[in-house]
Amino acid sequence: MQVNFVVHIVSLVVFGTAIAAVLPMLADFIAGRAEWLAFAVSAAAMGFFGGACILATRGEKSKSITLRTAFLLTGLSWFVLPLFAALPFLDLGLSYADAIFEATSGITTTGSTVITGLDDLPPGILLWRSILQWIGGIGILVMAVVLLPFMRIGGAQLFHTESSDTSDKVEPRWFVLMSNILLVYLFLTVLCGIIFRLLGMTGFDAICHAMVTVSTGGFSTHDASFGFFESNALQWTATIFMLSGAIPFYVYIKALRGNAWTMISDSQVRALVIFLIATSVAMAVWLSRHSHMDFGDALTFTFFNVTSVVTTTGFASADYTLWGTGAVGAFLILTFVGGCSGSTSGAIKIYRFQVLAQVISAHIKRLTSPHRVVPTHFNGRPLPDDVAISVLAFLTMFVATIALCTLALTFMDLDLITAYSASVAAITNVGPGLGPVVGPAGNFSSLPDSAKLLLAFAMILGRLEIFTILVIFDRGFWTN
Repeated sequence: MQVNFVVHIVSLVVFGTAIAAVLPMLADFIAGRAEWLAFAVSAAAMGFFGGACILATRGEKSKSITLRTAFLLTGLSWFVLPLFAALPFLDLGLSYADAIFEATSGITTTGSTVITGLDDLPPGILLWRSILQWIGGIGILVMAVVLLPFMRIGGAQLFHTESSDTSDKVEPRWFVLMSNILLVYLFLTVLCGIIFRLLGMTGFDAICHAMVTVSTGGFSTHDASFGFFESNALQWTATIFMLSGAIPFYVYIKALRGNAWTMISDSQVRALVIFLIATSVAMAVWLSRHSHMDFGDALTFTFFNVTSVVTTTGFASADYTLWGTGAVGAFLILTFVGGCSGSTSGAIKIYRFQVLAQVISAHIKRLTSPHRVVPTHFNGRPLPDDVAISVLAFLTMFVATIALCTLALTFMDLDLITAYSASVAAITNVGPGLGPVVGPAGNFSSLPDSAKLLLAFAMILGRLEIFTILVIFDRGFWTN
C-alpha cells in the first residue's frame, strides 16, 4: 500500500488549508480586529505540520491510485483535516470538542453549529466557516465523481466517467476531470455571489453565502440564517443555486463539451426537479390554508426550505417546526432524500431511490412468476446486479447507523427526539434537526462533549457514505 504517498497527499491538503487561513486573517486585520493573530498562529501550526510531512515524504509519486490507497486516502483526509481546521475556533473560547464539531460540520458541509451570536463575531471567523464549507464542497465533488465510482460504494459504480473504469486503478485523466469540476464550481460560486450582491446583500455576506450555497453547506453569518435578509428575490436566487450544487457536476462538464441535452435527459436531474416542484407546491397549498398565508409567500417559503433540506444545505428562512405537526413530519422525511450523485449534497440521494423502486417492482413481479426475467435500467442502460446489491447494502447500513447513533445519544441523557433528529441531521449532513434543542431555531451547543464528538464522527461517516470507513476496519484491508 502506498502509505507514504497517502501521507504526502494529506499533508498537501493540510498545507493548502493553512494557506486558506490567511484570508480570514487578512479580513480581521483589515477590520482592525485582534483576532487576526489567532489565524496567524493557526496557519503557522498547520503550515509547519503540513510542510514538515511534505518534506519527509517528498519524492513520493503515484502514476495511478490503487483501490486500497483510495480508501485510505479518502478516510484519512476527512479525519485529519478537522483536527487542524478546528484551531481558529479555540480563540472564541470553545472547547476543543466544540471546535472539532464546528470544523467537521464545515468540512462535511453539514451546517450544524455550536456557535451563537454570529451577528457579533469578527469577520475572520465567519469567513473561515464559509471557506471550510467551500473547501469541503470541492472535496466532496472529487470524491463523488472520481473516487466513489472507482471504489464501487453504494451503487456509485453506475457513474463511471473518464476518471475510472472497471480495473483496479484510477486512470491518469482524473486530474483533467478534477480541473473541470473546480472551474465549474468556481464559476457557480462567483455568479451566485454577484447576484447576491446585486440583490442587496453586503459584499461580505454575498461572498460568504455564495460559498456555502453552492457547496450546499448552510453556514450563515447571522443567527437568523437566511431569514435575516427578508427578501423573496434572495430566497429564490439561493434556491436556484442550492439546486445547482445538488445537480451532478459531470452533467455540467458534458454540457460544456457540447452535450447540453444531458441537463434534461439525465434521469437523476429530472427526478430531483420534479420531486422538488411537486413537494414544494403541495406544501405551499397546505401552508397557505393552515396559516392563512398568501400563496405566493407560502410558495417562496416552501420552495426555499424544501430545497434547503432536500439538497442538505440546511439554510432556514423560517422555523418550519412552527408550521404544524404535518410540516414537521414532512421535513423529517425530506431529510433522507438528498440530491444527485456527483453533487455536493448528502443523504441517500435520488438515484438510490430510483434503483430501489426498480428492485422492488422486479421482486413483486417475480413473486407470481419466479422464473420471469425482469429487465431493469438506469439512464437508458441496463442496471448491473452488483449495483442493486450495493444500494441495498448501503440503505441497510444507513438505517443501522442512525439507529446505533440514536441509541448512543440516549445513553448520554439526550431525549429521544433530540437524539434521533441529531443523528439523522449528522449522518445525512443536513444540519438542523428537530425540536427546541437542535431544531432550525436552536443549535448543538448545549449537548455534552461526548455527544458532539460522536456526531462529528457521524458527519464524516455519512459524508463518506459509510462503507468508505467500514472497509478500513476490515482486517483483510491491511493484510491482503
